[in-house]
Parts: sequence; C-alpha cells; structure tokens
Amino acid sequence: MTPAIAIDELLSWNEQAADFWMAHLAANPALLQLPCDIGGAASVQELVRHIWGVELRWSQRIAGLPVTDKAAMPAGPLDALFALHRQAMETLRGLLADSDFNWDQVVQLDLPWLPANSRAASRRKLAAHALLHSQRHWAQLATLLRAAGSPSGFLGDILFSSTLA
Repeated sequence: MTPAIAIDELLSWNEQAADFWMAHLAANPALLQLPCDIGGAASVQELVRHIWGVELRWSQRIAGLPVTDKAAMPAGPLDALFALHRQAMETLRGLLADSDFNWDQVVQLDLPWLPANSRAASRRKLAAHALLHSQRHWAQLATLLRAAGSPSGFLGDILFSSTLA
C-alpha cells in the first residue's frame, strides 16, 4: 500500500459526505432556510447549491466539457441540487475509469478572480481542490448548524470515513 491518498479515495469520501447531507437536509428541510454567510450564500440551501455546483463546474473543466453557467443551475429543490453532485461524480468516475486520461495535463483557467499564478493547474490538482472544497464547506455547515442549535452529527473528518483503510 502506498501512503498517498488517491483521487478515487477522496471521491468516495466526498460521496459519503454528500449522501449524509442529502439525507440530513431532506429529513430536516427547515434547515435549508437558515441564514448563512459561507461561500457567498445567504441561506443553507444556497450554500448547498454552491458546494454541488462547484463540484459540477470543476468536473466539467477537468473533463474538457462546456462549463454550466451558474445562472443555469437550479436554486432548488434539494433533489435538483443533489443532481448536480451526482452529475459531477459521474463525470469524475468516468474519467477515473479511463486508463488513457491524462491527470497531469495542465488546464488553463479563465477565471479572473483567481490570482494570475493560479490560473493553470493539473487536472489532478483541480480534482483534489474540488473534493476538498466540498469537505471544507460541509465542516463549516456542521459548525453553523451546531451554533444555531441544530447539531447534525456530521463526522466528516477523513478519520471517520469508511472509504479509507
């Protein structure tokens, strides 16, 4: 076994977290309307849209596909937002299954909000960013809900993931 953590392992960890939040928020829909100031969101639902929308857009960039415009993404309901996540995971899983896919290929990013020295990155780095971006925001959401008196029980740390040995 190598000490490295592979993209497919991060992907599985990400899917486990997304499944948790989908189930938790579906069971507690009032949480979606809570105010939130994370990731430019005004509500938890907007944060969830941000998380899963970013996954989709990064997966499309990595795959060399047209990138879905943010305005074209649904604002809700939760099932429609989860579909963004599923589409992103399907794209990334497809790339992982392609033995000829070049993860080291550098992608040029036309994103003016990025510092100039960060506007090019390998597909591997972009995949790691997309998956860790989600995990960071899920942890922020867990903290927000706990502070609002609605602890989620989210055990998002990689230590608690059943996807890694």
